[in-house]
Amino acid sequence: MTAVAAVAARVAELRASIAAHDHAYYVLDAPTVPDAEYDRLFRELQALEAEHPDLATPDSPTRRVSGRPLEGFAPVTHRVAMLSIRTETDTTEAGARAFDGRVRRELGLADGDPPVVYAAELKFDGLAVNLRYEDGVLVQAATRGDGETGEDVTQNVRTIRAIPLRLTTDAPPPVLEVRGEVYLRRDDFESLNEAARNRGDKTFVNPRNAAAGSIRQLDPAIAAQRPLSFFAYGLGETQGWAVPATHSGVLDALLVLGLPVCHERTVGTVDDLIRFHADIAARRDALPFDIDGVVYKVDSLALQSQLGFVTREPRWAVAHKYPPQEMLTTVEAIEVQVGRTGKLTPVARLAPVFVGGVTVTNATLHNASEIERKDVRVGDTVIVRRAGDVIPEVVGVMPDRRPPGAAPFAMPCACPVCGSLAVREEGEVDSRCSGGLICAAQRKQALLHFAQRRAMDIDGLGEKIVEQLVDAGIVRTLPDLYRLGLLKLAELERMAEKSAANLLAAIDASRQTTLPRFLFALGIRHVGEATAKDLARHFGTLDALMDASVEALLQVEQVGPVVAESIHTFFAQPHQREVVEQLRACGIRWSEGEAAAKGPLAGKTVVLTGTLPTLTRDAAQALIESCGGRVAGSVSAKTHFVVVGSEAGSKLARAQALGVPLLDEAGLLELLGAVVP
Repeated sequence: MTAVAAVAARVAELRASIAAHDHAYYVLDAPTVPDAEYDRLFRELQALEAEHPDLATPDSPTRRVSGRPLEGFAPVTHRVAMLSIRTETDTTEAGARAFDGRVRRELGLADGDPPVVYAAELKFDGLAVNLRYEDGVLVQAATRGDGETGEDVTQNVRTIRAIPLRLTTDAPPPVLEVRGEVYLRRDDFESLNEAARNRGDKTFVNPRNAAAGSIRQLDPAIAAQRPLSFFAYGLGETQGWAVPATHSGVLDALLVLGLPVCHERTVGTVDDLIRFHADIAARRDALPFDIDGVVYKVDSLALQSQLGFVTREPRWAVAHKYPPQEMLTTVEAIEVQVGRTGKLTPVARLAPVFVGGVTVTNATLHNASEIERKDVRVGDTVIVRRAGDVIPEVVGVMPDRRPPGAAPFAMPCACPVCGSLAVREEGEVDSRCSGGLICAAQRKQALLHFAQRRAMDIDGLGEKIVEQLVDAGIVRTLPDLYRLGLLKLAELERMAEKSAANLLAAIDASRQTTLPRFLFALGIRHVGEATAKDLARHFGTLDALMDASVEALLQVEQVGPVVAESIHTFFAQPHQREVVEQLRACGIRWSEGEAAAKGPLAGKTVVLTGTLPTLTRDAAQALIESCGGRVAGSVSAKTHFVVVGSEAGSKLARAQALGVPLLDEAGLLELLGAVVP
C-alpha cells in the first residue's frame, strides 16, 4: 500500500469511528469512549485533512462547524409539501375517540368492523426541518416555512451531532428526505440561559425559541455552540428506497440508518392511544425535553394515502394536546431570597395560576440584570413558564397591561436575612450577602464548608448531622460547634452515644490546625486553598491579614483586585471579626508566623499534570509546598516547572509552547533531594 493510500485508509477509518461514536453518544445515549479519546481521534482527522486537502469530503465530521457566515437564507422549495396537522384541544380521552371516529367514518367502517391500528408518538416542542440525503450524504436541510417553501439552514443543521452526515448503510437510496424536530433538552436549555445570564446577555424565553433561534443563526459557529438535539418522525421525497408499509416501520428503518428516533411511542387501537396519552401526561414532567402533546397517526401508509388531506391537513393524523406550560398572571410582590451560598435571588409572588400541571404562586426573576432587562414591576401582567422540574420563571411582561404608577424594582443594598452588606462584584450579575459566618440562610453551607477535610477536617460532621443541628437550633454560629456536649448530640436522630463521642473527639482535634486551613474554612469568597496558603505565607499572622488594606492584599502573589476587595470586605465587617475572635477563644490554634518555607523551591511556582507513578496529587503538592514552592492550577509564563505524569493533558502542550521546564516524578524528587520510594 502506498503512503497516500495508507493516509486515505486512515482518514476513512477515523471518519467511520467518529461517526459510530457520535451515533452511540447522541442517538443511543450510550457513550463508547471517553471525551479525551474522542477529541484525540477528531484532532488526528483534522490534521490529516489539513495535510491532504484532496481527501476532505462534505460528509466528514470536521465539516460540521466549518461553514462561513451567511448573508441570508436561500429559499428551498419542498418537493413534498411539509404540512401541519390538526390540533385536538380536548385533553380528555374524548379527544382520542373523536379522532378515531372521524377516521372510521372516512374509511367507511361500521361499528362491527375491525379497529384501526394507530401509531402514537410525542409532539416535540421545537423546530421542524427537512433533511435531504442523496446517495446517503446529507446535502440540504430546510425549515418548514409556509409548507411549500422553507429556508436553507444546511450549515447550521450540520453542527447538530445527533444528525448523521452520512447514513449508516452500504446501499443508500439515491434520495431520502427525512423530517423531524430540532429541539433543546431542558437541562441544556437551563445551562444555555444560565451562561447568558452570567454574561449579562439576553436569555431565551423557552426551549422552542432557543432551538428556532439557533437554527436561524447566520453564523454556523454560533449554532455549533448551542447543544441542539434532533428526532426524526417522517419522510419527504424518496427515490429508490423500499418504503415500509407502516409509519412505525418507517421509524424503525430510520433508526437503522443512524437517525435518532424517540423511543416513547406505541402502536395499537384507540384504547391504546388513550392509555399512551395518560401515561405520557403522568410522566411529562420527568421527560428530558418539552412536549405539548402527543401525535396519533394511522399506522398503515396505504390507509394514509386513502384518507388523504383536507384544507392542507392530513385526515390520518392529529395532535392531542396537554395543558399549556406558559400562562398569564400578575405580579403581587417581589421579594428577595438568600441562597445557601449567599446569592440573592429576586422572586415574584404571583396571583395563583395553573401552569404545567400545577398551581404556581411564585417564580424566579434570577437577578437584578434580568429584572432590568425584562422590566418586571409589581402589578405587571407577566408570562409565567413551568416545564418539568424547572423552577417556574417569569419569561416576559405584557407592557400594555401595566397599571399606572408601577415603579421599577431595585435590589436591596443589605441582606434581607442578616443585614450584612450585599455585594455585586464588577463583571458579575448576582448580588451576594457578605455575612457568610452569621447569615442564617447560609448557616448549613458555612458549617459544611468549615468542617470539610481540606478545611478544619471534622470527621463525622456531614450533611445530615448539620441539618439536624441547625434545624434544632443547637448550632447557630461556627463557635457553637466547640460548645457542643455529649447529651445534646446524643439526642439527635440516629445519633448513638458512641457516634456522639466520636464526633466530639473530632471537633476537639480540629482545634489544632494551620493558618491556611483556618482561612480556607472561613469561606471567604474567592479564597480557595491555594490563596489561603499564599495569604498565610505573605502575612504570617491572622491579625496582620485582618488589618491589611486592599493595597497590601494586592502585594500577595496571585491576588488580584476582585479577591483583594472580597477579603478586605470580609474582615472589615465587625460581625465577621467577632466570629473569628470567638473561634480563637474556643481554643483553635496554629503556629503563628507561617512564613514561606525555605527550600529548593522557595518562591517557585509548580504545575502538576497527569498521573504520577507513586505520588498522589495531594502528596506531590504537600512535598512541593514543604520545600517552599507554590502549586498552581494552570500554566503561565510565570510557571517555573511543570511536573508531568501519564495521560498529561493540555497543560503539557501549554508548557511546551511557553518553553517551561518539564520534570517527571523522579526529576521532582531529585530536585527536592528526596528519595524515590
